[in-house]
Amino acid sequence: MKRVFPVLGIFLLALGGRATAADLTVAVNSSSGKPVAFAVVTWAPAGGAIIPATEKNRAFVMAQKDIRFTPYVLAVPAGATVAFPNLDCVNHHVYSFSPVQPFQFPLYGKGKSHVMKFDHAGTVALGCNIHDSMSAYIRVVDTPYYATTGADGRVTLNVPEGAARLAVWQPTLDGPEHQSVKNITVGKIVAAQSFSIKV
Repeated sequence: MKRVFPVLGIFLLALGGRATAADLTVAVNSSSGKPVAFAVVTWAPAGGAIIPATEKNRAFVMAQKDIRFTPYVLAVPAGATVAFPNLDCVNHHVYSFSPVQPFQFPLYGKGKSHVMKFDHAGTVALGCNIHDSMSAYIRVVDTPYYATTGADGRVTLNVPEGAARLAVWQPTLDGPEHQSVKNITVGKIVAAQSFSIKV
């Protein structure tokens, strides 16, 4: 069942003495005001942004543990490699039919692992051919400015000043491609903003 997350709170915090960057805090809440976890927030500058090699080369892991994927949502930059270790005592057959990155890892047991490189931005839905209850998502982003909300529904991104596209994606968000997008400009003046997402 889809949930509607109509409100985002945007808070521009102190610049920390730098004239070219600002801390942007995004709060993702449900229509009842409760924080929403597993929402991927991205900031894509209008002029584009290069994803550093150090970011692409970070260790990203989508494990199988206790007959579930962990984490439920994993955000990675385009060009990153994700490891899929099996930490369970049973075999798993991990797959995705998502157009962004279809793949299969046939049956493999405890202590075994596979890796996959994700070059294209988009959403990769995961499943297990043996355990139908297992599901998770890898959200591949095309910007170095991204984060995933925790239980408090918040993220803070250090972003460059200027015009950008702020997007919030969550697998149960009721909107086109499960995301909501807003064009925002961060300037040198510290300000506070909030806006509603039409769904």
